[in-house]
Amino acid sequence: MPDNRRSKVVTQGVQRSPNRAMLRAVGFGDDDFNKPIVGLANGYSTITPCNMGINSLALRGDAALREAGAMPQMFGTITISDGISMGTEGMKYSLVSREVIADSIETACTGQSMDGVLAIGGCDKNMPGAVMAIARMNIPAVFVYGGTIKPGHLDGEDLTVVSAFEAVGQYSAGKIDRARLDAVERHACPGAGSCGGMFTANTMSSAIEAMGLSLPGSSTMAAEDEEKAVSTEESAFALVKAIQQQILPKDILTRDAFENAMAVIMAVGGSTNSVLHLLAIAHTIGVNLSIDDFESVRLKVPVFCDLKPSGRYVATDLHRAGGIPQVMKMLLNEGLLHGSALTISGQTVAEVLADIPDQPSADQDVIRPFSQPMYAQGHLGILKGNLAPEGAVSKLTGIKNRSITGPARVFESEESCLEAILANQIKAGDVIVVRYEGPKGGPGMREMLAPTSAIIGAGLGDAVGLITDGRFSGGTYGMVVGHVAPEAAVGGAIALVQPGDTITIDADRLLLQVNVSDEELAQRRSQWSPPKPRYERGVLAKYAKLVSSSSQGAVTDKDLF
Repeated sequence: MPDNRRSKVVTQGVQRSPNRAMLRAVGFGDDDFNKPIVGLANGYSTITPCNMGINSLALRGDAALREAGAMPQMFGTITISDGISMGTEGMKYSLVSREVIADSIETACTGQSMDGVLAIGGCDKNMPGAVMAIARMNIPAVFVYGGTIKPGHLDGEDLTVVSAFEAVGQYSAGKIDRARLDAVERHACPGAGSCGGMFTANTMSSAIEAMGLSLPGSSTMAAEDEEKAVSTEESAFALVKAIQQQILPKDILTRDAFENAMAVIMAVGGSTNSVLHLLAIAHTIGVNLSIDDFESVRLKVPVFCDLKPSGRYVATDLHRAGGIPQVMKMLLNEGLLHGSALTISGQTVAEVLADIPDQPSADQDVIRPFSQPMYAQGHLGILKGNLAPEGAVSKLTGIKNRSITGPARVFESEESCLEAILANQIKAGDVIVVRYEGPKGGPGMREMLAPTSAIIGAGLGDAVGLITDGRFSGGTYGMVVGHVAPEAAVGGAIALVQPGDTITIDADRLLLQVNVSDEELAQRRSQWSPPKPRYERGVLAKYAKLVSSSSQGAVTDKDLF
């Protein structure tokens, strides 16, 4: 039995008998007080398909924990569906929910002095939120991904939720009729599971597997397949073993683990949001990680998986091709992975991958040979310049035109931008600026999937640039730059751009600049004043008051004192 707080609290004798009495009411018997007490953070909800299959996984995990000799205590945590809230005021709560999830898991586990935690989540913010809590508490922990959705099908084409967003743009541009739009909507999301491409959910599940907090192969399993439930049971057994051996998050979430995660993200063509989330997790665990580290990894790691949004395949295809273990083995063989990093199983990464083939099967083309990648370098670029001295994030792959200089079309919100796109007011060569959507200014740093999908749907994806201090969905691609920092709400240069200024986005030079003199920008800054907060009460007001820059992970506990 590990020497930890819970063991002492529940076995101190007569003075703790009220605790024991209450635990008996929830099912403890005499022998159970000597077992490790394990939190089971259950992200189940019917808010979103991403999480609606999780309760059955939680029940399988509960039974497995008991069989392994632990006493599980299940509690719920929230989710916000990014896809459903996209393009609405509700999307402001999405990134905020990451902090709420982290706070709730920390509060439940630490408040009840639990010996470990099995966290199960599906939608985008469940994963970084759970791992941030795990990092704060530093008790043995396993994350279980609720699983990916299977692709929808229409006329021989695989569909994802992004297909529906792009269909809106196609319909507005007169490229498809209403019947086709309705058909895409009806077929895009066929059942339970998180969005099917290498969007944010599947990117973060892959990153967490690469960091060693999830079991091998678990990050690309389909939510509705039996192997996902079996993997949940195996995760429970692994957790109890980790409790017995006191394998802690600080042993796993090292600098090497973060570099492994970044390498996998580059290889699979993952979401821009992973930059934000890995920075936040690193801050929480105390690892020195900066936004510039992503650029260092990008230069060394090619994209060799052909996955949506800019590729052809979805996560279930990647799983059949060998999943993240196959990707990691190829990176390991090339010296691009730290094989000595520890995993929750107690094995090193190299030991976990020992039996994985050196090369993927020849009868698939989801995972390409390392020598024949999709792109010779990684896809997540950190752009800097007078518009983003702290950095901005862009996907550099899958675009035909690597540089654009054009007149600024300035919008103070996502809604006004989308209205202009759908009204065909945006022309080839324009650079759209959407500001005051950052962590503080939004607040909540909304994703811009609706505007970017509308641009793609209108056939302007290679002809129009878009920059924002907000975020992009993992399903976004094109000449778009997000996470511009400092943001407009704190006086970043993006707040000083005027309509008609020319802006340059250059993927090769990693440059983001407004072509205005320093003297002119200084003059404009002298006349700028911060806007009044959009919310004065409630969770968004608290978040806006506390949140840090996106270049620091948009965390709410940085420099509090």
